[in-house]
Amino acid sequence: MKTPVKATLIAIAAALALAIVGILYAMSQGATETAPPEGEKLQTVRTDSHVLDEGGADAVTVVEFLDFECEACGAFYPLVEDLREQYSGDITYVVRYFPLPGHINSTQAALAAEAAARQDRFEDMYHRLFETQSQWGERSEETPEVFRGFAEELGLDMAAFDAAVADPATLERVQADKTDGERLGVSSTPSFFIDGEPVVLEAWGDLEAAIERAVNG
Repeated sequence: MKTPVKATLIAIAAALALAIVGILYAMSQGATETAPPEGEKLQTVRTDSHVLDEGGADAVTVVEFLDFECEACGAFYPLVEDLREQYSGDITYVVRYFPLPGHINSTQAALAAEAAARQDRFEDMYHRLFETQSQWGERSEETPEVFRGFAEELGLDMAAFDAAVADPATLERVQADKTDGERLGVSSTPSFFIDGEPVVLEAWGDLEAAIERAVNG
């Protein structure tokens, strides 16, 4: 390998490593020691929670509280997709909303996902939002027209989509997830729970290791 090419590859690898370290550091800074009231076990999954993969009665339940605008969530998205495929049939994978106040479009994105869910297209919108995050994230003002455009691209019933986005019950549904997350001690995203227990993320492979232990334990 020629020296300039090798140096370039090393520089790229170093930049990626630094980015991952930065993401994990930011997540750790948002961690909290909040715990459920003594004697009370809080729910990580509700009957209306969005299940991406149903593993069956004996499956391990993995819950992710996410913010579609969160860069750390975007970084974890490919890993999560790999793990969903790797442990297909062994895990039930659930996602819940946790829009952070510092992200201008996070609530709008969640509303779009929930409106799509009313047409049984939640997962399609879930993928579209993460795959396009760099196009609409980190803006100075909300861009609901962008998410409406995604709905059109997905072929959704637009009258129904618009009605769902405008329906106060849709926002209440998003906020209900966030309220549950706050009671569980969630303060940053992504935050994961496995069979009701929080996953501590200190290194990039911690989520996979925790799932493996739960599945094989």
